Amino acid sequence: MVKKILAKSYLWLILLLLYAPILLLVIFSFTDTTVIGTWNGFSFKPYQNLFGNKDIMTALKNTVVLALTAGVVSTILGTVGAIGIFYSSRRAKNAINAMSQIPVVNAEIVTALSLRILFAFFNIELSFLTLLIGHVVLTVPFVVLSILPKLQQMDNNIYEAALDLGATPSRALWSVLIPQITPGILAGFILALTLSLDDYIVTAYTRSDSFVTISTIVEGAVRIRGLTNAYRALTTLIFLAVLGILIVMNIMASKKKAKLERKF
Repeated sequence: MVKKILAKSYLWLILLLLYAPILLLVIFSFTDTTVIGTWNGFSFKPYQNLFGNKDIMTALKNTVVLALTAGVVSTILGTVGAIGIFYSSRRAKNAINAMSQIPVVNAEIVTALSLRILFAFFNIELSFLTLLIGHVVLTVPFVVLSILPKLQQMDNNIYEAALDLGATPSRALWSVLIPQITPGILAGFILALTLSLDDYIVTAYTRSDSFVTISTIVEGAVRIRGLTNAYRALTTLIFLAVLGILIVMNIMASKKKAKLERKF
């Protein structure tokens, strides 16, 4: 009984440490004060300041476009890569799997600096394309690692049965294999999206001076003039948007999984 109470208390303590700062941020995004900890009455002024700030809105638009593009590209490449790794020979699978994990544990500054040197070596001017390449390089390994466990958990006999029954490899891929690993694909997309949204180091090394994102504009505000309450409203909206996307994706994945189980 005591162990059960201690376990639950420990769990709630961890959840409190994880979400208390976010909850505090959300609460103080609804008061017109420059200092968190000082409540100046309920107000939507931070949100008015946010939507009235052209620089922040431009950075927000750029960040969303970049994150969605990088998320889609990384998910496609990561899905193809994960399937290729899964169906490779054991020796090739182990080698490629180990190589794909290096960027995950590697220091992000190493990835950013190596990309900057690569672009300079080939005399490639920094642009949205170089920034997109940087974010794809950063996020693809995480997509692969999200999908591989689903490939290992699936019943491969269903895919082979589809081939035996006359389905083409592409038909079996889209009708049998992809539906079984959809939760992993969605998880990889969400992970790629969130990594791209808040990345600063790779962004700083691969972007052009004219392209600003939320991370770079926040860093500039902290370094030069300090954060206004508009940034609290901004981060609250980003958190709620990501939370909403995550909930929708989980619901869709659960429905697809249930439908697939009923089908087979």
